[in-house]
Amino acid sequence: MLGVTILGNNSAIPAYDRHPTAQVVTMNDQLILIDCGEGTQMQMAKYRIKRSKINFILISHLHGDHYFGLMGILTSMGLLGRETDLHLFAPPLLEPIIHAQLNAANTVLPYPLHFHALEDDGLIWNDNKFTIECFSTKHRVACKGFVIREKKQPRKIDKATIHKYEIPTAFYDKLKMGEDYETKTGDIIKNEWVTIANKPACSYAFCADTIYDETLVPIVKNVSLLYHESTYLKDMNDRAALRFHATSEQAATIALKADVDKLILGHFSSKYEMLDQFLEEAKAIFNNTNLAIEGVTFLLNP
Repeated sequence: MLGVTILGNNSAIPAYDRHPTAQVVTMNDQLILIDCGEGTQMQMAKYRIKRSKINFILISHLHGDHYFGLMGILTSMGLLGRETDLHLFAPPLLEPIIHAQLNAANTVLPYPLHFHALEDDGLIWNDNKFTIECFSTKHRVACKGFVIREKKQPRKIDKATIHKYEIPTAFYDKLKMGEDYETKTGDIIKNEWVTIANKPACSYAFCADTIYDETLVPIVKNVSLLYHESTYLKDMNDRAALRFHATSEQAATIALKADVDKLILGHFSSKYEMLDQFLEEAKAIFNNTNLAIEGVTFLLNP
């Protein structure tokens, strides 16, 4: 199961009870925090996100609306007695900023904080349940987007039938990959007798802050869920380009060209109080579009 909970959906300045960028990705039993704007831990409390369950934090870039809430969360985790490892993936310049703030406060975190500097594009995490890749976006400062992909074997053991056959548990992984089992006497136990097809693996792409850029299309091709910033409406194309941001129409165009399943729009400019027109403009190009409304969780393959 993959889910994305929106904690903050606004751009630089909090406005209209909207907060700077932050969201939590639930990947089975793992929570991944993507960006951490001002007020993120207050939003986590409001929407019942447990700090202790977060083992990964991804920071796209060093504009304040994407990381000014980070030190509060890191120190709160320490005050609450965290001891488990925390993996932080972020631009290299963030590491000395964290150390400077900890040193100024004479604070030592009681848990291991593993800082992973985001430099080259590509795979940054790989375990038996999911992978995380990073990619560069075109913004005013170095900025990374992320693709999180669920790992699933093609088939699942059918617990209702497996007990009928004397198949050693050591062979179960091969069954999950679709192999038949041959007994010691030469009999063949067909794979479809003891397994069932698994649900397709899910994937999520977070495009961070970016100008309209069609080089992103092959990177996010066919993902289950795409988040793409839409700071402005389409009549502000020139301002969007000047400030290295995108419009609702441009975000929808990327989703259409990439043939994604679903699109989420976010990072709205504080010049807009109402957001309905963002959805209207995007749906005219890519119908399966949603607004990144705070507190909403988008579930995939529940």
